[in-house]
Amino acid sequence: MPLKEPSWWYQDQAAWQARLLRPASRLYGTIAQSRFTSANPYRSRLPVICIGNFTAGGTGKTPTAMAVAELIKSAGHSPWFLSRGHGGRLDGQEQIDLAKHSAVEVGDEPLLLASRAPTVTSRNRRHGAEFIERHAPANAVIVMDDGLQNPTLAKDLRLAVVDAARGLGNGLAIPSGPLRAPMAFQAGLADAIILNGGTDARETPANLPDLPVLRAMPQPFGDTAWVNGASVVAFAGIANPARFFSLLETLGAKVVARRAFADHQALTQAEATDLLRLARGQGAQLVTTEKDFVRLNGPQHGSINELRAMTRSLPIVTVFATGDIAHLEQLIANAIAVKQR
Repeated sequence: MPLKEPSWWYQDQAAWQARLLRPASRLYGTIAQSRFTSANPYRSRLPVICIGNFTAGGTGKTPTAMAVAELIKSAGHSPWFLSRGHGGRLDGQEQIDLAKHSAVEVGDEPLLLASRAPTVTSRNRRHGAEFIERHAPANAVIVMDDGLQNPTLAKDLRLAVVDAARGLGNGLAIPSGPLRAPMAFQAGLADAIILNGGTDARETPANLPDLPVLRAMPQPFGDTAWVNGASVVAFAGIANPARFFSLLETLGAKVVARRAFADHQALTQAEATDLLRLARGQGAQLVTTEKDFVRLNGPQHGSINELRAMTRSLPIVTVFATGDIAHLEQLIANAIAVKQR
């Protein structure tokens, strides 16, 4: 079962847990860097744009990847998502079929991505890129959802998404902190930072690497009038569920109960029953994220099937600041142009 991230990751380095695990963090960082030193990355004939992050946990990568895909479409190209398929059980390369695949098979994020553009899952990123090369049109652009630290596939544009509120946490590598590798090393893996949730320079987290910063905001998509004034039981199995709960309150919802599960966690029948009981007892609407909702699809039964029928999802999109959208469009155009020379 997926684990929830430790709260002390986002405290200072003096937390006793962080100090105790420092030796393990140094070892983890050494291993992460050595993977790059020994790698011989595959360079695809198609442009590869990676949407990743410096930390473990949620920063809004998937909605950002979908927003980048829309910009690629607007430029006259065909985005194809490449995902590891975290949480899925299928090996090899799979092009997602929404009528056929479930989250148990391919993971939740690929199902969400596939509702926007063709999506391929592959544990091996090189093999996934080669699959896309064989099946995609000539104007395709590979959009990697995660994989900034993966050395097997060369990237033409590398964007690191950082949560404006949480930043880089205590600045330490796993397991002492949330960083996927030491920051001095990771700074060389990105071309620009997308600061997700910040609105002005005062909200810029400390200790960001010296890279261009593009600002973006997560915003609800579509009709949200039903949320305003509604009593809701909110549940989410994402890396940062507090962000989702806060958004509901910003939209005017009265959150009478909230349930936070681990990222990618599949609900049990007992957990579904508990959510249904809470909603009925409070006379409230069940609401969750799009990513959580797709995990309720597929061959389900009992309380989970009932939970799916009784739950509404709130789609979230990433909207870039007006002054930064042109900069991002130019970065994308430059990455595509490199492969057209």
